[in-house]
Amino acid sequence: MDNWKKGRGMLGPLAPLLGRWVANSAKMPDGSVGDCTREFAAFGAGFVRLDASWEMGARGVYREIAMFGQSDDGALAFWSFTINGKRSTGRLSDASDVHSDAIAFVAEMPAGTARSVYWPDEDGGGGFRFAVESKVKRGWNRFLDHRYRPG
Repeated sequence: MDNWKKGRGMLGPLAPLLGRWVANSAKMPDGSVGDCTREFAAFGAGFVRLDASWEMGARGVYREIAMFGQSDDGALAFWSFTINGKRSTGRLSDASDVHSDAIAFVAEMPAGTARSVYWPDEDGGGGFRFAVESKVKRGWNRFLDHRYRPG
């Protein structure tokens, strides 16, 4: 993907994600299908804000707002808040097992360790792939996999 160029500085890894992205007919963790949007935008000089919206049919819209920036210990981290009152915090992590250019964040959740991964979609559509995985004894178990296009 030509536009998958990481920038410089703390927020540099997020540069390929900046903009508005849409995944049409995306499978949800519960097996239903809906449209998802993810919009990444600079929030001042020190943060990137994510606004995510999942259209879930009769169940309504599921929303998440996350901030990415430097944590107190100097690592690139995120702080996520969802419409159902849940929140999580994670930090940049390696995901070279998915793709050499993957951007991943790992979070400790009440249900266990989770990883969100972004990587270039190499089918020529100019988008990216996004997956959420849970940590299991044998590695990572993928339970969400979306393809995003510019939107």
